[in-house]
Amino acid sequence: MAGKVLIANRGEIAVRIMRALRELQLPSVAVYTDADRDALHARRADEAVRIGEGRAAYLDAERIVSAARASGAWGIHPGYGFLSESAELCQACERADLVFIGPPASAIHEMGDKARARKRMQDAGVPVVPGGPAGDLEQAKASAAQVGYPVLLKATAGGGGKGMRRVDNESELASALERTRSEAEKSFGDGTVYIEKAIVGARHVEIQVLGDRDGNLVHLFERDCSLQRRHQKIVEETPCPALADTTRAAICQVALSGARAIGYHSAGTFEFLLGLDQSFYFLEMNTRLQVEHPITELVTGVDLVREMIQIADGVKLSFESVERRGVAIEARVYAEDPSQGFMPAPGRIERLAAPSGPFVRDDSGVASGSWVSPEFDPLLSKLCVWGKTRDQALARLRRALGEYTVLGVATNLEFLERLLAHPRVVAGDYTTTFVESHLAELSQPSESDEQQRRNAILLTALAAHADHLARADTSGPRGPGNTAQSRWRDAPPKPLTPYR
Repeated sequence: MAGKVLIANRGEIAVRIMRALRELQLPSVAVYTDADRDALHARRADEAVRIGEGRAAYLDAERIVSAARASGAWGIHPGYGFLSESAELCQACERADLVFIGPPASAIHEMGDKARARKRMQDAGVPVVPGGPAGDLEQAKASAAQVGYPVLLKATAGGGGKGMRRVDNESELASALERTRSEAEKSFGDGTVYIEKAIVGARHVEIQVLGDRDGNLVHLFERDCSLQRRHQKIVEETPCPALADTTRAAICQVALSGARAIGYHSAGTFEFLLGLDQSFYFLEMNTRLQVEHPITELVTGVDLVREMIQIADGVKLSFESVERRGVAIEARVYAEDPSQGFMPAPGRIERLAAPSGPFVRDDSGVASGSWVSPEFDPLLSKLCVWGKTRDQALARLRRALGEYTVLGVATNLEFLERLLAHPRVVAGDYTTTFVESHLAELSQPSESDEQQRRNAILLTALAAHADHLARADTSGPRGPGNTAQSRWRDAPPKPLTPYR
């Protein structure tokens, strides 16, 4: 029966998982490095264990497993990023008699290498983007000539928009191949790349699937992730405003066929490119929880993290299909400076006030006084809203963004406001290249009356909270050894009982 869970992650996703565990009345264990000693996730867990000095500790499977065993954990939830798609961590959990809250190692292995995943999906009858190998320059030239320019060079072990580069003609191929290999080696420890045809005018659509250990599989519809910068998602929405009902039914069934072909269980996502003619092509499968999972939860009422934990505990799915209601949109709030080429903006958050109101959800991993480290991705939070209609959801998200206050570090809040107010976005008429092609106008700082009013409010808030911040308690985790007692509540935690 499910018990204490160690969360092998940090930031907002660690806090998100803790919330699900608290509702299930299961204890949580956070891991942290020296850079994260005062981080929100380390302070909100029931226990917190130091695992090392820097970012590399979050990528050390044996260190994570050792921390889980030392804390008496029942299982490990990897979140997203870091070791979330590591067959090695899954296998290490099995050897240590720990439960991995995710898919089987075999599925992670099959889908973890993009070239291998393409072949596996082709064999299962899933349409894939035309492509070929790029082991060396000559092989890359042959593959590109076969599928036709423009093409994408992609790392086989890639993800998160890294290890990916568009090439428009053969003269660009050599230098692009070298840069992509270098980036892939640096980011993933594997410099292998391959070539895919670049589908011009495409949208990025993904299908959420969920399965139990008894072979029951369902889809939870699609998310449109086309608003991207450098292949990194910025805004996601569900439903996709450009997807025909017949195409939606077909693409969801294809995703379920792909999942069945690899014996999948837990939460996972199939990513596709959607053409202007409603044709669609498999890109990759993410064998983990997606960053943008909250919008699926908002329209379906399904808690995906809770389901993952129960599935790992051997519980069957409690439903055979899912209904979708309304529209949900997510905007990713980053500590970055759009006016400086979106450079990360590390530093101390002097003041943070998240928006609220009807049907607004803010998944955050920081608070006033938090330190944004240059070691990690600068994602601060995921601001999500729900509405009966797309127009209502967009208006609600723009309102919520206008209420968001972050002082001390630069953010992309104004950029997001301009993006979501753009007529093309309001109309749902955009593709994966929209942000890049409109970057200049979207990144231009605004000096409107509204912005001047907002600046005045922010400066007033900063002055009002100066004394409070000076007295803020930023001490690290407390308790004997490397274990911290939770500061989730002022009162001691009540005794926990199993969720079943």
